[in-house]
Amino acid sequence: MLDPYFSTPFDPDRRLQHQIQERLIEAILAGAWPTHEPLPATRVMSKTIGVSRNTISLVYERLAEDGYLIPLPRRGFFVNDKAVRERLSLRQGGEMNSGLPDPHPFELRNRLKISYVEQENIHKPSDWRRFPYPFVYGQIDPDKTSVTRWRDCVRLAGTAQHAPKWISDLVDSDDPMLVDQIIRKILPQRGFRANPNNILVTVGAQNAIYLAARLFCEDGTRVALEDPGYVDTRNIFLTMGAKISPQVVDSFGMRVTPELADAELVYITPSHQSPTNVTMSLDRRLALMAAAESHDLVIIEDEYEHELNFVGAQKPSLKSLDRSERVLHVGSLSKPLFPGLRLGFISARADIIEELRALRRLMYRHPPAQDQRAMALFLAEGHYDSHIRRLRKTLASKWRTIFSAAETHMPMCEVTPTTGGTGIWVRVPEELDLAELQREAEADGVLLERGDLRFLRPDAHRSYIRLGFGAIAEDKIAPGLKRLGAVIRRLDPKARG
Repeated sequence: MLDPYFSTPFDPDRRLQHQIQERLIEAILAGAWPTHEPLPATRVMSKTIGVSRNTISLVYERLAEDGYLIPLPRRGFFVNDKAVRERLSLRQGGEMNSGLPDPHPFELRNRLKISYVEQENIHKPSDWRRFPYPFVYGQIDPDKTSVTRWRDCVRLAGTAQHAPKWISDLVDSDDPMLVDQIIRKILPQRGFRANPNNILVTVGAQNAIYLAARLFCEDGTRVALEDPGYVDTRNIFLTMGAKISPQVVDSFGMRVTPELADAELVYITPSHQSPTNVTMSLDRRLALMAAAESHDLVIIEDEYEHELNFVGAQKPSLKSLDRSERVLHVGSLSKPLFPGLRLGFISARADIIEELRALRRLMYRHPPAQDQRAMALFLAEGHYDSHIRRLRKTLASKWRTIFSAAETHMPMCEVTPTTGGTGIWVRVPEELDLAELQREAEADGVLLERGDLRFLRPDAHRSYIRLGFGAIAEDKIAPGLKRLGAVIRRLDPKARG
């Protein structure tokens, strides 16, 4: 009776005990085992599905704790009849809908105010790890030391000492220990200080951008964006009805032009401009702050990977130059650590944070409190600083390798100089069709990102690609660019010479 539920092989990447437990629950709720008969003895069950007897014993005991089974001394484990009846009553409740009239088709298209899926966006394969040469941006090569230390911090966060701090709903508050660690460990490296009422924790830097945009943007708000720029931010502002003003980016960052006089809000990525990865010069930073004062601009400063410069001194953040508290400084705690963790923050004047906190409460109240406490411990014990030091060393070596390899294997291309980061911005021959280049490169095992979707100006030169090097092994960089160079030569006759 249980055979259908154990006919497929177990997933080797998941704990065996959990998989057996899931399949037994499915069988129990489907009524596959009579309630008057005990489940097979642990010895019989273990032999039937080819696992250890101890594993089956643990599964049976857990199912009994969770109410699915009832253990009877010297008789075995029986299905809890009450659990099955409850499940059957739910099914019968669903069958009662059969007396309703025929359903009227629901036309989603007629009810949508805006279609988010139709927005132009960057698409990255979820299975990027299968590519031999994954020049994918926004991912990193896992640091085993940091994974181990993070696991220790999660375990420590669950102890009696720390659990009471996150078990309760924080309503609209944040973990005070994490806020304190951000103030002590993160902000000084960015050249400014803050008080607890100047900090809001978010679900990653992008969530911080969305909150800030929602607070300051409405239909018709004039927003200055870098061009080329971050597509997700562009889409955020467009969905709010903003009027976008493209600001040209060159090798010194975003140009500060008289056009800013017509804007109300500026979004900028000064440390590593997205997607070119250039660093905004100090002169440009000072000019932007002067323009903000003159034109009463609000600035959203996105410093998503501030710590990852390898060449020259670190430039001061715009927030450190902010005399009138008009800069909202956005940072990511997880991007350089574990991108999937999704923790970030905003630092701004207290009344702005108060408004953002009230807005955040309407959306999700606060980020998971246990994750906040684990991150606080990770920072407090020095693991974050150690991780950044190791990461900088690794990325600096990759950075040197990718520039050298691009010069050797892709001489027909032009790589934008940078001072660090996790990717390079590459101008390819104009004759190339970027969609075709991406397809052909992927067919040869090289994963890259098209750059044309990043531009706003219709007259902009769009023949660019971005190559991320955070997730690819260093010894794969040169062979990958060699293969990419061959694809470019194959598609562009002019490049063959």
